[in-house]
Amino acid sequence: MTTSSQTALITGASGGIGLELARLFARDGYNLVLVARRAEKLNELKTELEAAHKISVTVLSKDLTAPSAPQELFDFTHVQGLSVDILVNNAGFGDWGFFAESNVQKQQEMIQLNVASLTTLTHLFLPQMIERKHGRILNVASVASFMPGAKMSVYYATKAFVRSFSEALSVELKKTKSGVTVTALCPGPVKTAFWERAEAGESSLSSHFFFAEQSFVARYAYKCLMRGKVLAIPGVSVRAAVFLTKILPRAWVRNLVYAVQK
Repeated sequence: MTTSSQTALITGASGGIGLELARLFARDGYNLVLVARRAEKLNELKTELEAAHKISVTVLSKDLTAPSAPQELFDFTHVQGLSVDILVNNAGFGDWGFFAESNVQKQQEMIQLNVASLTTLTHLFLPQMIERKHGRILNVASVASFMPGAKMSVYYATKAFVRSFSEALSVELKKTKSGVTVTALCPGPVKTAFWERAEAGESSLSSHFFFAEQSFVARYAYKCLMRGKVLAIPGVSVRAAVFLTKILPRAWVRNLVYAVQK
């Protein structure tokens, strides 16, 4: 596939799903803008992808929990003369434990990253896509977006926002014939460093759920994004869990989630 004139921007690109997505885009000839906090990891990935695929990779070390970061990132692409055709809002984190005992600053940073930065980046880059009549946006939500999640209450709520926002935006863009699609990725648990940052070592989640490989989730997300699907829910077990949330009483759902991850 020849797509050397197109550029994909990926946040949270230094590891996990973001890193695997970067490799998929590079394989298909996309130039890349890779954003994460860890500059060393980004530069290693830049070297790998440019050598293997003869593409251009621009990296930016940026902490997107800072309220000013989305605008700074957008301004950076403008100064670099980069036109973003595909935006992947992958950066995010969670926190495990009872809300009343949590660090409120960490909760605020989670909301800023998972919700506010994602929304602002979408708002900044979307008008250019609409003007060009083509573009794609991938927002990483979670199976958590379909249910309330005791002991990870704020994280589950942020992902519910991401899915709802993405679904609504997809309708707006379709009705206005914008040429832009939005896909919300809703995976179950994935084998990434997410769980370490969430400090979820005491959670019983791993004894109840199969953890998917990040490469599998990335491939599924990539395929759905390119097909313009609104929801990407990888794995039969995850789709079954989503189905159950729709037919079971809400009281059952919220208590089942607690039982699974307490």
